[in-house]
Amino acid sequence: MNFLGNIIWLVFGGIISAILWASAGIILCVTIIGIPFGVQCFKISIFVLWPFGKEIELGNFGVGGLIFNIIWIFLFGWEFAIAHIIIGVIFCITIIGIPFGLQHFKFARLGLIPFGAKIY
Repeated sequence: MNFLGNIIWLVFGGIISAILWASAGIILCVTIIGIPFGVQCFKISIFVLWPFGKEIELGNFGVGGLIFNIIWIFLFGWEFAIAHIIIGVIFCITIIGIPFGLQHFKFARLGLIPFGAKIY
């Protein structure tokens, strides 16, 4: 079922989401200061490309991760999280879209606090 969900996801928006996250990563990597944030965007873009069957574990970060997460939340994270929440709510309106909406809620959590998150 995960394979079928990933194929449907890929065809109906997964590629676009991954390209948008990768584009954000490229834009952030233009400056030296933005490289750690760009690397997180690349990590999320890979996850967004094939999300079914993967889980996120948040909260395994040290002091540096905490500082970067705070900066991330104020500059980028809240926008990414709100966008994924809105898309997730739209998907959850229909019964068929609920699994895809739940994936967007997962992305919202990761988009809010990416540093120290483990994807498995």
